[in-house]
Amino acid sequence: MGQLVGIADVDAAAERIAGRVLRTPTVPSPGLGAYLGAPVTLKLELLQRTGSFKPRGATSKLLGLSDAERAVGVVAVSGGNHGLALADVAATLGIAATVVMPESAPARSVAMARRSGATVRLTPDMAGAFTLLDELVVGGLTLVHPFDDPVVLAAQGTVGAEFAADAPDVTDVLVSIGGGALISGVAAAFRAMRPGVRIWGVETVGAEAMSRALAAGGPTPVELSSLVSTLSAPMVSQLTYDHVAALVEDVLVVPDADAVRGVLTLAEEAKVWAEPAAGCLVPAARQVLDRVGPGARLGLVVCGGNVTPADVATWTSRLA
Repeated sequence: MGQLVGIADVDAAAERIAGRVLRTPTVPSPGLGAYLGAPVTLKLELLQRTGSFKPRGATSKLLGLSDAERAVGVVAVSGGNHGLALADVAATLGIAATVVMPESAPARSVAMARRSGATVRLTPDMAGAFTLLDELVVGGLTLVHPFDDPVVLAAQGTVGAEFAADAPDVTDVLVSIGGGALISGVAAAFRAMRPGVRIWGVETVGAEAMSRALAAGGPTPVELSSLVSTLSAPMVSQLTYDHVAALVEDVLVVPDADAVRGVLTLAEEAKVWAEPAAGCLVPAARQVLDRVGPGARLGLVVCGGNVTPADVATWTSRLA
């Protein structure tokens, strides 16, 4: 196992990005608490710039680049949110950005990345996106990886540091997993600040890179079929695997249909318009409550809200 990111790394990232990203609200949700039968606190990362937690990592990484790395331009692969964040942050810093996305990425995210000035390259699927990414990096562009980077991971950990400070009474925190940088950073922060809190990962069926890795004893390629493009990493990294294996209680997997129903439940009960990558936390929360018993106080990291009503209507009709 490699060296894990620690609270000193998270604190350094927080100092670097201060004033450039929001310190998002941490709020109780009485409606969702009544629905689940346990107190619930939400960390509203969907209110972050570009609608997800991703500007934290993108900002920290870009601010640390050398002049030469900035000059050649940056490139990233994304299911939507990382690319959108990179495009936005790069524009503010005057850096040329290329974003590679699968065709399944939300159309709104593609359009917004282009409006920010990024060059967007679309591929038929996420596996093809990672292949094109590798080609562009070999061609000279500076890589800003969505999860296989300790700088990015530490910056995503600022979500956990804020959450731990603002919600000291939570017992169980649920975080969705794509490539795993968010949950790795959140777990690192909580381990240092609130070591008794259990951290639970959540994936959707067809985007199970971390749970498959845990079963195999290390990162392994997976076939992707989930509609949740923002969680669809074809393989986690050794870096994120090591953090999750060491710091996370378990990784739960829920069907796409339950994730979409979770989107509707968040809207109805918590008055929060989130994407399925956050909606999947709702059905997983019931599983956590079944496992830990009474007395649990849940924390949910609402990671993003980049989804349109038309998207949700399409998914609902397809999965009903």
